[in-house]
Amino acid sequence: MDFTETDEHRDLRAAVGTVAGRFGPAYYAERAAAHEPCSELWAALGESGFIGVNVAEEHGGGGGGLVELAIVCEEIAARGTPLLLLLVSAAISAEVIGEFGSEEQRTRWLPGLADGTVKVVFAITEPDAGSNTHRISTTAVRDGDDWLLNGTKYYISGVDEAEALLVVARTGRDASGGPLMSLFVVPTDAPGMQAVPLPVDAMLPERQFTLHLDDVRVPGTSLVGGEGEGFRQVFRGLNPERITGAALCVGIARHALDRAAAYATTRKVWDTPIGAHQGVSHPLAKAKIETELAALMTRKAAWLHDRGLPAGEASNMAKYAAAEAAIAAVDAAIQSHGGNGLATEYGLVPYWGLARLLRIAPVNREMILNYVAQHSLGLPRSY
Repeated sequence: MDFTETDEHRDLRAAVGTVAGRFGPAYYAERAAAHEPCSELWAALGESGFIGVNVAEEHGGGGGGLVELAIVCEEIAARGTPLLLLLVSAAISAEVIGEFGSEEQRTRWLPGLADGTVKVVFAITEPDAGSNTHRISTTAVRDGDDWLLNGTKYYISGVDEAEALLVVARTGRDASGGPLMSLFVVPTDAPGMQAVPLPVDAMLPERQFTLHLDDVRVPGTSLVGGEGEGFRQVFRGLNPERITGAALCVGIARHALDRAAAYATTRKVWDTPIGAHQGVSHPLAKAKIETELAALMTRKAAWLHDRGLPAGEASNMAKYAAAEAAIAAVDAAIQSHGGNGLATEYGLVPYWGLARLLRIAPVNREMILNYVAQHSLGLPRSY
């Protein structure tokens, strides 16, 4: 085992940090409070080649993998500028289209995904299905050479920023009566699709939407891979989402702990820096340990994924550990600031909202515990 980072990866961290550092936490907090996208940061990362670091070179990307994309996610968050859509557009959509898309689809979408000029978001969640993807009710039926999509999707991130969506829909049933799923690339301006903003109280630049699809017509060329292969494609995209989500959480935790350590070193009460008191230092130290452990599992999961090895267990564990670490780190940072922890000037609250969201999404902690209980420990299925 070699736990040292390569020179290339160290250089990548430094370069990403330099770009993100030009914007910083004040920029992010302002956009998060206004629910406005961080378009300038996204464009700067795209121009530098970081958005598409995991896209094949032949399609304009960096030719790297999830290890490199996770580094990008972690470092921008560590500089106080986490971007949720990297988990969707760069991790899910670029990976799925790159792996399963036709040559026409790869040529059409991957160059823009690589340079950041195009976003493709992901539409799987539905109001009545929850985490049970087998209960998805959105359908796609053939109409000549086209497909007609009907249904409702829920909590779809960044529709207002995207040029297209990857929509998961039912296209029939298998021999046992179970649903057959397929994926379609659907332009966001397709007739018959209505995006309704879904207000949330968390301070995030990215907005959430409910999608209503009413006889949305797409050509046969919109089908990704083969008909009925959606489950395999979806699960090929979910591990990258969980890995990059974990990396984002690790970066959030690092950012919060850096802010807290600086404050606790300089803030004095009765002539003593508050960081000298164990009541302040121990929660921060504990959060640091948990963050480093989560970072190790995140790197392991990305490494496994890039080598085509089973990565489901590690991806779930990384996402679980990193979300817990991020919440603990931000909470400890807020507490160490006292009343200032809630002050706009210190800018910690937006990161708590995002960390709390990532404890639920893209898969909640309870479903991860179910996965580990069943698949890692061999316990009976509980649901």
